[in-house]
Amino acid sequence: MSEAYFPVGPGLGMEENFLSLDDILMSQEKLPGRAESALPRLAVLMGQGASSAESVPEGSKLEIPLWLAKGLHDSKRRIISVELPKIYKEAWRTVFSADANVVDLHKMGPYYYGFGSQLLNFENPENPEIAQTILQTFVARFRRIMDSSQNAYNEDTSALVARLDELERALFQVGQKGLNDFQCWEKGQASQITASSLVQNYGKRKLTEVDG
Repeated sequence: MSEAYFPVGPGLGMEENFLSLDDILMSQEKLPGRAESALPRLAVLMGQGASSAESVPEGSKLEIPLWLAKGLHDSKRRIISVELPKIYKEAWRTVFSADANVVDLHKMGPYYYGFGSQLLNFENPENPEIAQTILQTFVARFRRIMDSSQNAYNEDTSALVARLDELERALFQVGQKGLNDFQCWEKGQASQITASSLVQNYGKRKLTEVDG
């Protein structure tokens, strides 16, 4: 008998969780870069040619998926160099510092926090400023997100989440679940106490081990 699928959360900080669908999708996001040396037989993968035998010439400008950029990045061998996407550059960091709530994060990049954290894997002199902006942006937007989630009962929330990145959307859903659970309790519809899904899953695993 098949069990229900339980979503796996994304990794934390600079780490990725390769069992997480969100992290898999995030790793496909493109980074602007440059080939610092010739890349044999990678032209098709880099979108630079039609044959798998073609190479990427040194100096070519590239749009590289995050997973590939991390694999090729080597500060000693200088295979590729990566550039900051515009939303993480100084001009946009100034906008975030002024008022982070006005930015449509989903339009600029649906994985703003996760992708920005992954950029810290690359040696860039602006890394401290990037990390600080990501943290300050999260703090500045968090309260409004949770307030919105707690004041939208039985309403269409599509407009509220349209400007949020994927992490913020997940937080909004957590807030909505808390609100709905409270409303059910208040109406006397939550009189039966049930174990959390984590406890139930743990019990199932223990029974399987005993049966085995």
